Amino acid sequence: MTDHSKSPRFAPTALMLGNLVTGCSVLAPAGVLPELAAELDVSIRTTGLLITFGAVILCICSPLTAWLTSRIDRRRLLAVTLAVFALGNLASSVAPGYASLLVIRLGMLAVGALYTPQAAGTAALIVPAERRGSSIAYVFLGWSLAAAVGLPLITFVGSHLGWRMAYLLVGLVGVVSCLLAVWRLPNGLRGAPVELKTWVELGRNRTVVVLLLITTLQMSGQFVVFTFMGPLLQTLTGADANQVGLVFALYGVAGFVGVIIASRIVDSWGAFRTSLLFTSLILTGIVGWTVGAGTYPMMATAVVVWGLGFASANSMQQVRLVSAAPPLASASVSLNTSVLYIGQAIGSAIGGALFAQNLFGSTGYVATAFVAMAVLAILSSRPRVPVAALA
Repeated sequence: MTDHSKSPRFAPTALMLGNLVTGCSVLAPAGVLPELAAELDVSIRTTGLLITFGAVILCICSPLTAWLTSRIDRRRLLAVTLAVFALGNLASSVAPGYASLLVIRLGMLAVGALYTPQAAGTAALIVPAERRGSSIAYVFLGWSLAAAVGLPLITFVGSHLGWRMAYLLVGLVGVVSCLLAVWRLPNGLRGAPVELKTWVELGRNRTVVVLLLITTLQMSGQFVVFTFMGPLLQTLTGADANQVGLVFALYGVAGFVGVIIASRIVDSWGAFRTSLLFTSLILTGIVGWTVGAGTYPMMATAVVVWGLGFASANSMQQVRLVSAAPPLASASVSLNTSVLYIGQAIGSAIGGALFAQNLFGSTGYVATAFVAMAVLAILSSRPRVPVAALA
């Protein structure tokens, strides 16, 4: 395994911007559900399957691609992945119908599944061990930016210029990100090879298993609501496209702030306490959303609290997994990404079923139950050695 004690200038930023493209590509349909449904002549629930089926592909392909590509140079691997994202979004912008859009999306995500875990693993390789936690949190800032800037912009462009222009915009950002990765990531960077025994070792590690369960519960709960946040706001409060975009923006900006806070405190607090804090914020926000259902200001305020936790909680999961089994980090982080997308698939499927039955208020209660179980699971995973040793 290659170890770089000093990363090239802007290398972590290149990894972070790649996560921005990844986040926008994964979340894009959530920002333009009504526009997609109207132009493609399908229901909101059917349009939501773009996220559900995409999540299924992501959860399958994340560990599979980690295994197949573990011996490939990281710069080449990540640059090619970003090129696929760019081409996939550009192709999506000219898709003639729902079926072709779904096929393009699934193909794009089958390759793109490897980016986020490999970016986290690469960040761990190019910085000193004492900066690993904050560097991984910084790389995940890209997902926060996707929610803070990308998703509101996608919603705005989709509602004013059409969803095709929104996909075109994401594709162009993908081109820029790919070029930056080629320019700034170091050559010859490889992680430990992923073999069958790697998965067996991870399965025997109780801490890793509990952490993967936490991720699944967190994401399942959030995506019961998040996938259909726009239509839910429109149905429950009568919000227009600009008001929906504002809520997405508040969610994302709060996530951005949350990751900055997490990256500053994790090295001193430890990943366990930081994880517990931000997952508790998710729970508080979703409870507020549920209680305030039907009142736009209350729901928007709840989204801010929820947003503070969503990206930080996941980045802390990555930090804890890397710390739990450092030699197996590439595989454990890919598994975490896989179960993250399993959670997305479970949540969006449940949310879609409730939405189709007009059980709009019930989505919040189901989401609350999932995230509450995640908090309990985090409490059960309290380190038995000093937190500072695991951070």
